[in-house]
Amino acid sequence: MSQFSFQLEATDPETGARAGTWTTPHGPVQTPAFMPVGTLGTVKGLLPDQLRDAGAQMVLANTYHLALRPGSEVVRELGGLHRFMDWDGPILTDSGGFQVFSLAKLRKMDDEKAVFRSHIDGSLLELSPERAVQIQEDLGADCIMCLDECPPANDVPEKIRAAVDRTTLWAKRCRDAQKRDDQALFGINQGGIDEGMRTRSAEALVPLDFPGYAVGGLSVGEAPADMYRTLDFTVHQLPEHKPRYLMGVGRPVDILEAVCRGIDLFDCVMPTRNGRNAMAFTSSGPVRLRNAVHIRDESPLDPECDCIACTRYSRGYLRHLFAAKEMLGGILVSLHNIRFYQKLVHDLRIAVKSGTVAQFRANQLARWNAQP
Repeated sequence: MSQFSFQLEATDPETGARAGTWTTPHGPVQTPAFMPVGTLGTVKGLLPDQLRDAGAQMVLANTYHLALRPGSEVVRELGGLHRFMDWDGPILTDSGGFQVFSLAKLRKMDDEKAVFRSHIDGSLLELSPERAVQIQEDLGADCIMCLDECPPANDVPEKIRAAVDRTTLWAKRCRDAQKRDDQALFGINQGGIDEGMRTRSAEALVPLDFPGYAVGGLSVGEAPADMYRTLDFTVHQLPEHKPRYLMGVGRPVDILEAVCRGIDLFDCVMPTRNGRNAMAFTSSGPVRLRNAVHIRDESPLDPECDCIACTRYSRGYLRHLFAAKEMLGGILVSLHNIRFYQKLVHDLRIAVKSGTVAQFRANQLARWNAQP
């Protein structure tokens, strides 16, 4: 009997937004859900208890980086990733497929495997589909990803088609290589912003009957309108009764628009990366705390937020921390941003279940002064 199940609880007929519960061996995940990124087994600057208190249900770690250090065998010998990083909730590990895109200058690739030149010490790391699965089985995450090829957004049609076909080939090999039955292996839809290529990918992957499906290869340089258009013709081709994961996205407005197109799961480094660089997401839009306007500002970062950064400290104090290069500034604003993202997906879930998604979307876009 599978340790995973996905139960849809409500679907908005106007937008396609969904609310559900995805059950995993380390607990349920109420969707839509946002996963903070803990690349090396830690969400930078934040303790697991702080993540949990901020509303995070599930976190993401990185196969490529953990394979380089400390090594997946070390993590396995130390009890697996949950014990290693002291996170008792669900974990997702990516496959290294994004590094195929982001570290293109440091790798060579053919249909058999990708070979990386380590950005740390120059040593070689081979990632075949079989090795990517083995690493993720060593790490012990609840959800693991097929190795895929993520092409640049502006790649030529021939290369996008080749990436789609290689992703399909690797997905079959990943499925065949999987040994553990307590991990959900997700297939990844690729194809850039081309409808025909996205259809080609979906038609090849869906018959493989993965327990969940991701949409990869977005937020890699295309315009937001192209991302949303791609989701419009891609999401409905993925199984309705399985979780749908949009990889590496993104801005709050992107999450809002993707939920309204039927996406369930998200991850992105943006909340913590921006937090470390003095940029906060708030209910009224982004706040850049290095700006001099905040020097004497006694107001909270976001009066609608219940996190410690907003309930105990002023904008003036937070700006001072960044001006003085005190690490507490990045910690507090990262924590706030994680809380903001968690509240956004929580409120979207409530809107789906109450049938008010369209109104919620319009109100949020107006408050953020954002364009979909």
